[in-house]
Amino acid sequence: MASLQLIDLVDQLLSHTGPLPIVSAGDPVLRRPAEPVGDRLDRRRLGRLIEAMRATMHAAPGVGLAAPQVGLPLRLAVIEDTADVSEDIRRARGRVPQPFRVLVDPSYDAVGAGRAAFFEGCLSVPGWGAVVARHESVRLRALDEHGRPVDEVFTGWPARIVQHETDHLDGTLYLDRAELRSLSSREAMAERWAQPTPAAAAEALGFELSDPTEA
Repeated sequence: MASLQLIDLVDQLLSHTGPLPIVSAGDPVLRRPAEPVGDRLDRRRLGRLIEAMRATMHAAPGVGLAAPQVGLPLRLAVIEDTADVSEDIRRARGRVPQPFRVLVDPSYDAVGAGRAAFFEGCLSVPGWGAVVARHESVRLRALDEHGRPVDEVFTGWPARIVQHETDHLDGTLYLDRAELRSLSSREAMAERWAQPTPAAAAEALGFELSDPTEA
């Protein structure tokens, strides 16, 4: 996308009052690799976009939001998680509070062979969740909102968030990596599968959980 077209699209989005519209699965923008942010946006416009994405993530509510989810083909994402869950869930899932972070042009690599499988959902696939086995730890490389390099290892639930949001920037939805027999409505997840791990769901729905040490 030409820079002028992108700027026009950003300005159109920023003219909205309130949270930005979130696009749903089926929109081609969610299936195309996003373009590097680079110097396509001036600092003021980028700052306004980041704040709008943060407000949209909070309003949804969610723990992450990628630019393609608001219709922008840019390698940009925001993440934040208060980890307001029970102690059992916190321990089982490695879910710890994650402060607000901006990921500009991010990429990740697995650290070690460990994997963890849990239910997750997506703001662009509302009302559904499924079990996804992901790397337990990843090394994130990106820039922050000030252009400073980020090179950091994330483990547990924060690593899951980083992978989910960065996948969006490559045109990948969590369902592409999910165990589809686990696909459950939001209501089923709340009523049946709210346990700290998906072991009961695996037994009842007939799918296997991967070995946590499997590469």
